[in-house]
Amino acid sequence: MAGNRAQARSYVDGTAIRMSDAETPDQGCRNLQWALALFDGLVHGGVRRVVLSPGSRSTPLVLAAQRQALVELTPILDERSAAFFALGLAQASARPVALVCTSGSALAHWFPAVIEASESGIPLILLSADRPAELRGWGANQTIDQSRLFGGFTREFHDPGPAEEGPAALKAIRALGLRAALVSRGPRPGPVHLNLPFREPLVPGQPCTAEPLGSFGVPESDPHVAPEAHSSATDQARSLDTPYWPRELTPLLAGRGIVCCGPMRPSDAAAEAIFACAELLDAPVLADPLSGLRFRPAPGARITRYDSLLRNPEAAAALRPDWVIRFGGTAVSKTLSSWLAGVPAILVDPGERWTDPTHDLAARITVDPVTFRRLLQAHGINGKRPRSLGDGDWTERWAAAEQTLDRLARAFLEQSPWCEGHLIADLLERLPAGEGLFCANSLPIRQLDTWSGQSDKPLRFFGHRGASGIDGQTSTLAGLNAGRAEPERGVTGLLGDLSFIHDLSGLFLMERLDRPCIVLNNGGGRIFDYLPQRGLTGFEPLWRTPPRVQPAALARAFGLKHRSVEDASGFAQARAEAMDAGTRGEPAGLIEVRLDAELSLHTHCAFWNGVREQSIIESE
Repeated sequence: MAGNRAQARSYVDGTAIRMSDAETPDQGCRNLQWALALFDGLVHGGVRRVVLSPGSRSTPLVLAAQRQALVELTPILDERSAAFFALGLAQASARPVALVCTSGSALAHWFPAVIEASESGIPLILLSADRPAELRGWGANQTIDQSRLFGGFTREFHDPGPAEEGPAALKAIRALGLRAALVSRGPRPGPVHLNLPFREPLVPGQPCTAEPLGSFGVPESDPHVAPEAHSSATDQARSLDTPYWPRELTPLLAGRGIVCCGPMRPSDAAAEAIFACAELLDAPVLADPLSGLRFRPAPGARITRYDSLLRNPEAAAALRPDWVIRFGGTAVSKTLSSWLAGVPAILVDPGERWTDPTHDLAARITVDPVTFRRLLQAHGINGKRPRSLGDGDWTERWAAAEQTLDRLARAFLEQSPWCEGHLIADLLERLPAGEGLFCANSLPIRQLDTWSGQSDKPLRFFGHRGASGIDGQTSTLAGLNAGRAEPERGVTGLLGDLSFIHDLSGLFLMERLDRPCIVLNNGGGRIFDYLPQRGLTGFEPLWRTPPRVQPAALARAFGLKHRSVEDASGFAQARAEAMDAGTRGEPAGLIEVRLDAELSLHTHCAFWNGVREQSIIESE
């Protein structure tokens, strides 16, 4: 009888499952089989990368991930660095990435990256190991209340309890894994938290024959499919739904309008649809540096110099629209956001976000750009209808203003001392098609906004604009490069000195980079030099906070190649050397750009003041 019980099997979806738990009380084996079923669901839902930080209680999860043929594991000691690395992986691969940590304070270090993932719509699966319920609240070592630790920053939270035996339990936990992966990448993508308590022993005894179930059949898609192909397929699937068109919007769109595109990651199909919508509406497209629309082929009027243009009072008044259609998040430019206050807005967002910082939303349409274009076409809304304001040259005026600002910017840089504007223009000119740039917050992203311009050369841009923090920058840069689908699609970093120093744990990951990390060293938080805080008592130590440790010393400590530059020729040479090193399979290292911060401040202000005084827009 005992021998027959040892051979007993049950079935989940037609797949045989060994009922080893029926014949042995091995809790470690039960933990592993349960974790394996969880990962079966995660893998079927698209998970291919797992980033883990070492710990004891999470052992069943690590053992299960090791046994998944399609999963690649990356160990990172510091949980905060691990979380931002996973954030970069998910952005680059357009797939959910799983994070694994032990119990206690470990998962609290994920919080900054979880916030950014939530606000930016990046799919992360948070797998936190925990003590079982009987140890919580009793003073057990390394035990805290981990329930709903991340509050409203996760799309879902689940605590399924300790591992259980039997086909029903395995089926349930596997379904939870699939659900977590699909929810994380759904219409409102973001983090999903699974809190997983494990009873000891955590390591299975011998023999333990636990194996992946593999009963879902073929995983959701080939792990080698390019992210763009997956995103386009998602757009096409969503476009099958044709929602109700608010008829009250039709009269509004009879006036002059603009299409404002904030930070987002559009597929080729979505980008083409946005430009097609603008053409139908006879509207210019104002493209944020992180919109994915500045560097790619684009028909119609694409506007990128608006932050400088709208500092000109005459131009700001002449170009003020009657309506704005918003795609993506809130734009980097505060000048643009202030200028749009009071203009009726239509938000188009399949994730049902409320991107409405000026509280001017007239309607929110929860569809993707492809579907929105079809809605416009279905209701006969196009640029050929009669205009009530006699503004047939509306987009032409915008395009002419963009060309004027482009000429002014180029002429200004030609006669100005070398600064960030020269570096950004040179870097974007030299980046090969298909490459990426990760830009830190604070001053670098604003300087990119001012000086990048536009081009038909396809480039990819990344940044943390969900919560706009300066944390986790080097770790995210490492994750972006580790998650890329093709070797030639590397990502260069453009960081400030404070954001570079803020993420010291990420420097451990920089030895893997074959693209350089460029650090703008201007002596601290120089964005405050442009803000009202400048001149306050204690300004230097309390706001600007100049770092006491220089990038060169940190590079030596972490064994990174360091190159210091102060001019255009030095930067060109340093970047060429770094790229050559990456081609040879060596770390590209760090390029420190030493800047005269006061000269930079004077240069930028001189440009904006010059634009303010120019005659840019011809009178109607």
